[in-house]
Amino acid sequence: MSTGRSHRLDTGGQIDRTRPLSFKFDGRSYTGFAGDTLASALLAADVRLIGRSFKYHRPRGILTAGSEEPNALLELRLGARREPNTRATVAELGAGSPSSSQPMTAGS
Repeated sequence: MSTGRSHRLDTGGQIDRTRPLSFKFDGRSYTGFAGDTLASALLAADVRLIGRSFKYHRPRGILTAGSEEPNALLELRLGARREPNTRATVAELGAGSPSSSQPMTAGS
């Protein structure tokens, strides 16, 4: 859930603060910057729930900052170009690219 405030430092890092990018996650609109990963943009927007565990549907959030991230698996894009099981910590933020948490299926 987003509270509308940013948890981002004013300076430093590898992002370009002069190039804001709009994106959607689970149907909600957010703003990040060029150079952000989906994980960093979502954390800056105070989004903590990224998905749920497959078996018990327990809440899952971002745990690490690297490619070994076990929890933040997302789906990028929609339709025929859908890309499941993408780690939010390595997916670069793209303008207008819709993303969503992994869908839960019955019996999983």
